[in-house]
Amino acid sequence: MSTKVAIVGASGKMGRLAHELLTRESGAAPEFEIVAELGSKDALDGMIGADVVLDVTVPAASQAVVDFAVSHGINVLVGTSGWSGDRILALEHRVAAMPGTGVVIVPNFSLGSVLATAFAAMAAQFFDSIEIVEAHGATKVDSPSGTAVRTAELIAASRSGIGPVSAPHTDQRARGQQVASVPVHSLRMQGVVAKQSVIFGGVGEVLTLSHETLSSTSYEAGILLGLRAATTATGVVVGLDRLLDLNRLLRAAAAPEDGWVPEPERVSGQAARATTA
Repeated sequence: MSTKVAIVGASGKMGRLAHELLTRESGAAPEFEIVAELGSKDALDGMIGADVVLDVTVPAASQAVVDFAVSHGINVLVGTSGWSGDRILALEHRVAAMPGTGVVIVPNFSLGSVLATAFAAMAAQFFDSIEIVEAHGATKVDSPSGTAVRTAELIAASRSGIGPVSAPHTDQRARGQQVASVPVHSLRMQGVVAKQSVIFGGVGEVLTLSHETLSSTSYEAGILLGLRAATTATGVVVGLDRLLDLNRLLRAAAAPEDGWVPEPERVSGQAARATTA
């Protein structure tokens, strides 16, 4: 039996991508069936009857979409930016009041980007000077990106026993916006799909972890993974890394070499609560 999906934000870039993906994946016995496609300004009751809602709207509309779905017992996959730690905490309380309902929040559907963020969280324990530079197309309305915010929050979480990053002269506007103490610099340019670099400065060396999205088709595997997880989720789950179980993979990769196993709460897999502008 197919899972009934309502796409909200269907006319946007991610909404169109999801439509093409789920339509292409349909066959004699499709895993997912699109039962509603709504714009950000359409009446939300159009999603009633769906098993799961895919929210790919804009930050200003996303919370209302999620709140409506949760209040009607519909699970949600959120692919919209703007979900800070405080908003997620408030959402957890609302979802807790609706037993059996689940929300999966995915700041980035790219598997490579999620891995790069996990690697950045690991490296953050060894460098005090850390900054993020992210670039997206000129039409992206929000900044910093959701991926940059989550990366900064996970960097801060991994350094919880060490302290905030070293970021001098942040009173100057050209130094970027601080997110969980990490300076984030946003570029919005023609010709760019998505790129993020996390730059770590050490004594006599610089480490740069970069990921670049060359085509939006890189999001397809993450969308399918997210929809499968959201269909049966309970509570609030944040990040594709949680669905990939990166904590287990990172521990397995580290343990055979020297016995070192990173503490789960200090690597990717949680949403830090402290986000400051």
